[in-house]
Amino acid sequence: MFREVVYLKPEEMPRSYYNVLADLPFKLDPPLDPKTGEPMRPEKLLRIFPEPLLEQEVSDKRFIPIPEPVLKEYAVYRPTPLVRAHFLEEYLGTRTQIYYKYEGLSPTGSHKTNTALAQAYYNKISGTKVLVTETGAGQWGSALSYAGAKFGLEVRVFMVKISYNQKPFRKVLMNLFDGNVVPSPSKLTQFGQMFDEGHPGTLGIAISEAIETVLEEQNAKYALGSVLNHVLLHQTIIGLELKEQLKKLEITPDMIVACHGGGSNFGGTILPFIPDVLDGKDIEIVAVEPESCPSLTKGEYRYDFGDSAGLTPMMKMYTLGKDFVPPAIHAGGLRYHGAAPIVSKLLYEKLISAAAVSQDEVFEAGKLFAKVEGIVPAPESAHAIAYVIKEAKKNEKKTIVFTLSGHGYFDLNAYVSSLRGNFRNF
Repeated sequence: MFREVVYLKPEEMPRSYYNVLADLPFKLDPPLDPKTGEPMRPEKLLRIFPEPLLEQEVSDKRFIPIPEPVLKEYAVYRPTPLVRAHFLEEYLGTRTQIYYKYEGLSPTGSHKTNTALAQAYYNKISGTKVLVTETGAGQWGSALSYAGAKFGLEVRVFMVKISYNQKPFRKVLMNLFDGNVVPSPSKLTQFGQMFDEGHPGTLGIAISEAIETVLEEQNAKYALGSVLNHVLLHQTIIGLELKEQLKKLEITPDMIVACHGGGSNFGGTILPFIPDVLDGKDIEIVAVEPESCPSLTKGEYRYDFGDSAGLTPMMKMYTLGKDFVPPAIHAGGLRYHGAAPIVSKLLYEKLISAAAVSQDEVFEAGKLFAKVEGIVPAPESAHAIAYVIKEAKKNEKKTIVFTLSGHGYFDLNAYVSSLRGNFRNF
């Protein structure tokens, strides 16, 4: 048996991001100003975002060129491979063909680097000196720290406290790239001081702390690793590469799967395929989330804040409510109360579907994948693997593609807990 891996040549790497808003047959509901309840004027957000990113947020251009300095940095790890999971197929004894797009080859081990480099570049050319952000499991914080080091920006990170304690090597990675990271809730902000020491933290709280910091400091901007249109836009380099790789194999997938927290890895994977779905191609697209934080499967589709303090514009999305505190699962990158407006609208319009899996299923799938395919997946990515295994066990003759959004070598403490049976099945 040979290992079936599809690479693109460097010159075949996409030179533009794909903007799905140009092709959707409906409009997204506009973000609302939290003070007036009226549609938010983009210029009001210039205090926290640089102008080029705000332009991308509302753009209706189908393709947006990737700047040369960003392409140069992408060349360190892109294009990423598409791999057939022969050994997993063999173990399951299935007729289903399984492929995965592997994003764990980036310098920080996940897909987050794709938008981190772009956001750092656009902030640099806009005169930003300091980038402030939040991070759940640490993939985004480490990616932005790396990007900041590349483009000469100071990076400060509020890391959700439960993950700060669970994942010490993510902190080390951020520090290695000169990023400054503190646990959230912290004592550095007025909002953080409202919570007691034992609070596990949430992404909503960490976002509020980051935005409060930006509003109090000159030459500082906020960077978000998921949810917003421009973030998903940058991540479409995943799906654009994937389409070319599948074309080389002469394959049209029956199903595309990715894990879902805020929507960046999921959106980046599937958005370039939405025109095919609109044209009538029978491709089932599935977002997989934790049972303990089921924003897509059990949330309400309504306007809500992206953060806990109510500092952000209100966005129309599937949400569990800004004050929702998820259980302390090890997939910290998926502990978010809301979802990207684009992903939410696609789900509402029934162009995609969503499913939820338990933490036990996730880690059993992650351990199996490590044994048979030789890669320890991030707990977030293992949500997609768990769902794919369920589908493959139906033994149907079809092709499933999923995104392995990052490796789990900085998450080994979570696997230790699983091996010892030390965590609850949230």
